[in-house]
Amino acid sequence: MKFFGPKALPVFLFGLVLTGFVDKGEGNACSRTFFTALVQLIPCRAAVAPFSPIPPSETCCNAIKALGQPCLCVIVNGPPISGVDRNMALQLPEKCTANFEPCDIMK
Repeated sequence: MKFFGPKALPVFLFGLVLTGFVDKGEGNACSRTFFTALVQLIPCRAAVAPFSPIPPSETCCNAIKALGQPCLCVIVNGPPISGVDRNMALQLPEKCTANFEPCDIMK
């Protein structure tokens, strides 16, 4: 009996790669994929642009709080994102008074 067709292997491997982006800290995991978490942070793009003096908006702060620390860590530890300064992204919880634990940064 054949369980996987030839097209199922790439989908399976993609799923395995995405599970690598789940935060492994203290039992809290991001329930979103990297891409859906990133989309939720669209209101923050002006505040995380390189060299941006723009503070996060209320909409951005609400998005950060709704996203949560595990998903923010998934984003900052994920692949490079054009137009996003990771250090600025890491400062969002403090600027938004979100009270998140710091992310463990993978190198």
